[in-house]
Amino acid sequence: MIDYKNIIKSRKLRRKILRWLSFVPDDIMLKLQYKMKTGKTLDLNNPQRYTEKIQWYKLYYKNPLMIQCVDKSDVREYVKSKGLEDILIRCYGVYDSANDIDWTSLPNQFVMKDTLGGGGSSVLIIKDKRKKDIAVLTKQADEWTRVTAHTKSDGREWPYYSGKKHRIIIEEYIESDSSQGGLIDYKFLCFNGKAELIYILADRVAGQGAGCGFFDLDFKQLPITESDEKPLARHVDRPKNFQEMIRVAEKLSEDFPCARIDLYNDKGKIIFGEITFYDSSGYMIFNPDSFDYELGDKFIINKRI
Repeated sequence: MIDYKNIIKSRKLRRKILRWLSFVPDDIMLKLQYKMKTGKTLDLNNPQRYTEKIQWYKLYYKNPLMIQCVDKSDVREYVKSKGLEDILIRCYGVYDSANDIDWTSLPNQFVMKDTLGGGGSSVLIIKDKRKKDIAVLTKQADEWTRVTAHTKSDGREWPYYSGKKHRIIIEEYIESDSSQGGLIDYKFLCFNGKAELIYILADRVAGQGAGCGFFDLDFKQLPITESDEKPLARHVDRPKNFQEMIRVAEKLSEDFPCARIDLYNDKGKIIFGEITFYDSSGYMIFNPDSFDYELGDKFIINKRI
């Protein structure tokens, strides 16, 4: 495994390099990235690990519905189609350009995202608009929308560069208590519409990650850690409507061999986060390593679209 983040410390520069290398065929680039990031050799002919199967999934499973579901605006219609409109957070607007945003009409608190973005660099949490420089916010939003529709994503995740424009979506901000772990993120890993595992992120600090704990569906914490996240340090109570959260996750994932459904639970109200098909782009390292194979056994890849 190559510690490329220490070699090239700037995330922006790393992304520029990856975009410059967009001429490299996807299968070759994925093998290179997998080796660099996990230290392992990617077997696309007979993938066994969960992380290997995610790379296979990127290359060979081309369900057009995924294009809708990775877009943070368009996915709202997918959620509605499943009869789950009540879990959608309030949306203040979707914009092709930052110049279209009427900043004065927005509340003092909101969350601004790139509709096709991923990671912390594609989200801005505004807790007090009065203290923000609107010119700075406009510049950031402009950077998102300048990414062309066919610019390949860092991990070669095809639905993100299938011709859709990067837009700006502005949504409601959910107040949370940092002493209680902040806004706790419940991530359900589902295979063929069946939830198999949940991992929880709490105590998130911008730029520093969050505490991560893995749980089974009985809400028992498992002795598993993941290299990119700190172990969960706090006790998290099982939500009273946890079974309903499972039902929601399974309903939203039923059209796909593998999907991660992210939900929040604000004072007993289930709130939709996002649908992710390529969990951490398939470059996580589990401890114990055997867990990668356990998840791989659940990920059945026998269909190409």
